[in-house]
Amino acid sequence: MTAGEVRRGVAASSEGVDPALARETWRLVEPLHAMIYFTPEARDRYAELGLRGQAGYFASRAAAFGRASAETVVATFYNFSPAMVRRAIPAAWDITEPETVLAARLAAVDAALRRVLGPLLESPEVAEAADLARRAAEAAGEHPSGRPLFAAHTRLDWPDEPHLVLWHAQTLLREFRGDGHVAALTVEGIGGLEALVLHAATGTVPVDFLKSSRGWSAEDWAAAEQELRARGLLEPGAELALTDAGRAQREWLEHRTDQLSVPAYRALGVAGCVRLGELARPLSRAVVDAGLLPGYPARS
Repeated sequence: MTAGEVRRGVAASSEGVDPALARETWRLVEPLHAMIYFTPEARDRYAELGLRGQAGYFASRAAAFGRASAETVVATFYNFSPAMVRRAIPAAWDITEPETVLAARLAAVDAALRRVLGPLLESPEVAEAADLARRAAEAAGEHPSGRPLFAAHTRLDWPDEPHLVLWHAQTLLREFRGDGHVAALTVEGIGGLEALVLHAATGTVPVDFLKSSRGWSAEDWAAAEQELRARGLLEPGAELALTDAGRAQREWLEHRTDQLSVPAYRALGVAGCVRLGELARPLSRAVVDAGLLPGYPARS
């Protein structure tokens, strides 16, 4: 379906929203959310509260729970070293309050998007994208069971301005999808570190980045590699590479994650998903081109 057909109102039924379309729609909008983990506006605001380094990340994402314990963050964030989490949580709550961190996070979003998108923020396209993304996020809200991080974010108030509505909606959709991914990993008996190693073995993300950003020791990583080789998911030897079984495992996990995200996008129908992706593409491109997502692949 072309953009012209969408604008002329030629739409398929909602049942036509398949896992591949759900994934593509999420992918095209995701840079608008993900930039908050890298933008200097967020780092600076968290530092003003006394949260430095990874403490700002863990506190800002976990604040939707309230004064979350380290165990809650380890369980729901899934692939971070527990030691890394425990260096930040619950100490963050001795420094500041969850509501204060949430306010700082939204202020950082506002500042970063205003800097990057400028006059585009006032465009009817941003308002339309915000409306579509909110419809999908609210549809996801009808399926909170088994999705703790997503459910925690649904309790937060919606912002008023369209660009912030769009960011908040994509935040909800990201956590909705992420909780589904954790569920799929759990069913398959793949822990957080093992999931990282399998991801690294695809070659799409540098191993050093995954190791440093998630806080696992060299010993922990080597033990996970050994376990995955014993399970037949990694090739033997020093090179980190998936076996045929490992590739099949990864494909199943991604497909199951896509399937579990469909209820959110079904509310838009095929035409709405296509339109949301069309509207988000230039906005996400601006975020990537501004360098807010280091190493993020270019989008066509």
